[in-house]
Amino acid sequence: MIKHVVLLDLPKNYDEEELFNIMLGIEDLIQTIPGFTKFEHGPNRDFEGMSKAHAYGFICHFADEDTSRQYIVDPGHKAMGQRLVEMCNGGVKGITVIDLDLVAQKSV
Repeated sequence: MIKHVVLLDLPKNYDEEELFNIMLGIEDLIQTIPGFTKFEHGPNRDFEGMSKAHAYGFICHFADEDTSRQYIVDPGHKAMGQRLVEMCNGGVKGITVIDLDLVAQKSV
């Protein structure tokens, strides 16, 4: 399983409705990308004070690496990604992505 974790550096006055619509658009990809099994998103509460720059984040659950690669090239993902780039501080530099390979844990 791949957990695709995305952290967003948003301006203080970001458009909450636009962000919500983008999140809906990403979640809709579950219907068109086999192996995209779950989507979660929400504001960063930063209880430990270690991620102040990231106001919001989301997690995509993919069955495997192939699903993750399908997501990367999917036109719907690209469209939603472009909208996120336009929202974030510094454009693409305002987006941090981590792909956790949870299957790898079992083989160690």
